[in-house]
Amino acid sequence: MSNGYLENDILDLKLNKNIVQILKNNSICKIKDLWVKKRSNLKEIGLSDSQIKEIIIKLELIGLDLNKKRNK
Repeated sequence: MSNGYLENDILDLKLNKNIVQILKNNSICKIKDLWVKKRSNLKEIGLSDSQIKEIIIKLELIGLDLNKKRNK
């Protein structure tokens, strides 16, 4: 199963500007770079619980979840 969004830029998720800035400052530029992360990894780079929740929701909308999980 392949998800066509993995190669897209994280801007395609339409996240809050602050979240995008933190991700890009930590070399997370593509959705596939974000998808492989765990919640703890995102906390380590300075994201809050509410910011991580926003990321999870946006990923779920395209059929993905953190830690390389795919939704059917």
